Amino acid sequence: MNQISPLHIGAFLIALLAFTFFQLSNLQEELVDASDSYAESEKLAVELSSLKEVYASKSKTKKAIDRVLNQSTLRSTDLDIKRTKSSISIASKSIDAKALNSLMGKILNASYNITRLKIKKLSETKASLDMEIKW
Repeated sequence: MNQISPLHIGAFLIALLAFTFFQLSNLQEELVDASDSYAESEKLAVELSSLKEVYASKSKTKKAIDRVLNQSTLRSTDLDIKRTKSSISIASKSIDAKALNSLMGKILNASYNITRLKIKKLSETKASLDMEIKW
Protein backbone atom coordinates (compact mmCIF):
# COMPACT_ATOMS: atom_id res chain seq x y z
CA MET A 1 0.00 0.00 0.00
CA ASN A 2 2.97 2.30 0.30
CA GLN A 3 3.62 2.17 -3.43
CA ILE A 4 2.02 4.61 -5.88
CA SER A 5 0.05 2.92 -8.58
CA PRO A 6 1.26 3.51 -12.15
CA LEU A 7 -2.37 4.14 -13.12
CA HIS A 8 -2.52 7.02 -10.64
CA ILE A 9 0.70 8.47 -12.06
CA GLY A 10 -0.65 8.13 -15.62
CA ALA A 11 -3.99 9.74 -14.68
CA PHE A 12 -2.14 12.57 -12.92
CA LEU A 13 0.09 13.17 -15.97
CA ILE A 14 -2.93 13.14 -18.32
CA ALA A 15 -4.77 15.63 -16.06
CA LEU A 16 -1.65 17.81 -15.87
CA LEU A 17 -1.28 17.68 -19.66
CA ALA A 18 -4.97 18.60 -20.17
CA PHE A 19 -4.67 21.50 -17.72
CA THR A 20 -1.53 22.74 -19.50
CA PHE A 21 -3.21 22.63 -22.93
CA PHE A 22 -6.25 24.46 -21.53
CA GLN A 23 -4.04 27.21 -20.08
CA LEU A 24 -2.06 27.41 -23.32
CA SER A 25 -5.21 27.92 -25.41
CA ASN A 26 -6.38 30.68 -23.04
CA LEU A 27 -3.00 32.40 -23.27
CA GLN A 28 -3.08 32.17 -27.08
CA GLU A 29 -6.49 33.87 -27.13
CA GLU A 30 -5.18 36.62 -24.86
CA LEU A 31 -2.14 37.04 -27.11
CA VAL A 32 -4.35 37.40 -30.19
CA ASP A 33 -6.50 39.99 -28.38
CA ALA A 34 -3.42 41.91 -27.24
CA SER A 35 -1.96 41.80 -30.74
CA ASP A 36 -5.20 43.14 -32.24
CA SER A 37 -5.35 45.87 -29.62
CA TYR A 38 -1.73 46.82 -30.33
CA ALA A 39 -2.35 46.99 -34.08
CA GLU A 40 -5.40 49.19 -33.53
CA SER A 41 -3.49 51.47 -31.15
CA GLU A 42 -0.60 51.73 -33.60
CA LYS A 43 -2.96 52.66 -36.44
CA LEU A 44 -4.61 55.31 -34.25
CA ALA A 45 -1.22 56.71 -33.22
CA VAL A 46 -0.12 57.03 -36.84
CA GLU A 47 -3.40 58.74 -37.74
CA LEU A 48 -3.17 61.16 -34.82
CA SER A 49 0.44 61.91 -35.65
CA SER A 50 -0.43 62.77 -39.24
CA LEU A 51 -3.39 64.91 -38.14
CA LYS A 52 -1.20 66.73 -35.63
CA GLU A 53 1.37 67.38 -38.35
CA VAL A 54 -1.32 68.86 -40.60
CA TYR A 55 -3.28 70.92 -38.07
CA ALA A 56 -0.79 71.79 -35.31
CA SER A 57 1.36 74.32 -37.14
CA LYS A 58 -0.45 77.66 -36.80
CA SER A 59 2.22 79.66 -38.61
CA LYS A 60 2.23 77.25 -41.53
CA THR A 61 -1.56 77.48 -41.77
CA LYS A 62 -1.49 81.29 -41.61
CA LYS A 63 1.17 81.51 -44.32
CA ALA A 64 -0.71 79.10 -46.58
CA ILE A 65 -3.96 81.07 -46.21
CA ASP A 66 -2.12 84.32 -46.91
CA ARG A 67 -0.64 82.79 -50.07
CA VAL A 68 -4.12 81.77 -51.22
CA LEU A 69 -5.60 85.20 -50.47
CA ASN A 70 -2.76 87.01 -52.27
CA GLN A 71 -3.46 85.32 -55.59
CA SER A 72 -3.99 87.67 -58.50
CA THR A 73 -7.52 86.34 -59.11
CA LEU A 74 -8.52 87.26 -55.55
CA ARG A 75 -6.83 90.65 -55.23
CA SER A 76 -9.46 92.37 -57.38
CA THR A 77 -12.36 90.92 -55.38
CA ASP A 78 -13.94 92.73 -52.46
CA LEU A 79 -13.08 90.29 -49.67
CA ASP A 80 -13.67 91.33 -46.07
CA ILE A 81 -10.88 89.59 -44.13
CA LYS A 82 -10.89 89.67 -40.33
CA ARG A 83 -8.04 88.06 -38.41
CA THR A 84 -8.15 87.07 -34.75
CA LYS A 85 -5.69 85.15 -32.59
CA SER A 86 -7.38 81.85 -33.30
CA SER A 87 -9.08 82.28 -36.67
CA ILE A 88 -9.59 84.18 -39.88
CA SER A 89 -12.98 85.20 -41.27
CA ILE A 90 -13.39 85.71 -44.99
CA ALA A 91 -16.60 87.30 -46.23
CA SER A 92 -17.86 88.89 -49.40
CA LYS A 93 -21.31 90.17 -50.27
CA SER A 94 -20.68 89.74 -53.98
CA ILE A 95 -17.80 87.70 -55.39
CA ASP A 96 -17.24 86.60 -58.97
CA ALA A 97 -17.90 82.90 -59.64
CA LYS A 98 -14.42 82.35 -61.12
CA ALA A 99 -12.72 83.94 -58.13
CA LEU A 100 -14.92 81.93 -55.76
CA ASN A 101 -14.11 78.74 -57.66
CA SER A 102 -10.39 79.50 -57.44
CA LEU A 103 -10.62 80.28 -53.71
CA MET A 104 -12.67 77.18 -52.91
CA GLY A 105 -10.36 74.99 -55.00
CA LYS A 106 -7.35 76.13 -52.98
CA ILE A 107 -9.07 76.09 -49.58
CA LEU A 108 -10.92 72.79 -49.89
CA ASN A 109 -7.98 70.89 -51.40
CA ALA A 110 -5.77 71.79 -48.44
CA SER A 111 -6.10 70.77 -44.81
CA TYR A 112 -7.74 73.62 -42.94
CA ASN A 113 -10.10 73.56 -39.97
CA ILE A 114 -13.11 75.25 -41.59
CA THR A 115 -15.68 75.99 -38.89
CA ARG A 116 -18.15 78.01 -40.95
CA LEU A 117 -18.82 78.04 -44.68
CA LYS A 118 -21.83 79.69 -46.30
CA ILE A 119 -22.08 80.28 -50.02
CA LYS A 120 -25.22 81.76 -51.54
CA LYS A 121 -25.76 82.10 -55.27
CA LEU A 122 -26.82 85.65 -56.16
CA SER A 123 -26.80 85.31 -59.96
CA GLU A 124 -25.13 83.20 -62.63
CA THR A 125 -21.80 84.96 -62.13
CA LYS A 126 -22.02 86.28 -58.55
CA ALA A 127 -22.27 84.69 -55.10
CA SER A 128 -21.94 85.70 -51.46
CA LEU A 129 -19.41 84.06 -49.18
CA ASP A 130 -19.00 83.72 -45.42
CA MET A 131 -16.22 81.47 -44.14
CA GLU A 132 -14.21 81.02 -40.95
CA ILE A 133 -11.00 79.03 -40.63
CA LYS A 134 -9.56 78.26 -37.19
CA TRP A 135 -6.02 77.28 -36.32
